Amino acid sequence: MKTLKDARVGETVHVAKLHGEGPVKRRIMDMGITKGVEIYVRKVAPLGDPLEIMVRGYELSLRKADAEMIELI
Repeated sequence: MKTLKDARVGETVHVAKLHGEGPVKRRIMDMGITKGVEIYVRKVAPLGDPLEIMVRGYELSLRKADAEMIELI
């Protein structure tokens, strides 16, 4: 299973499924990350956390722990 955490800089990926429970999953969905959405990985911080992504036309920083809950196609 490939997650957003495994995506490389410059890669465009699509969301297959969201894992996680309750408020954490809700927060990810509120950021616009839902099934089928396209995500472009812009940058990764020098120590690997957080990731900077483009989703639905805006930039978003996401912790690796949250990125691990996003399964890709």
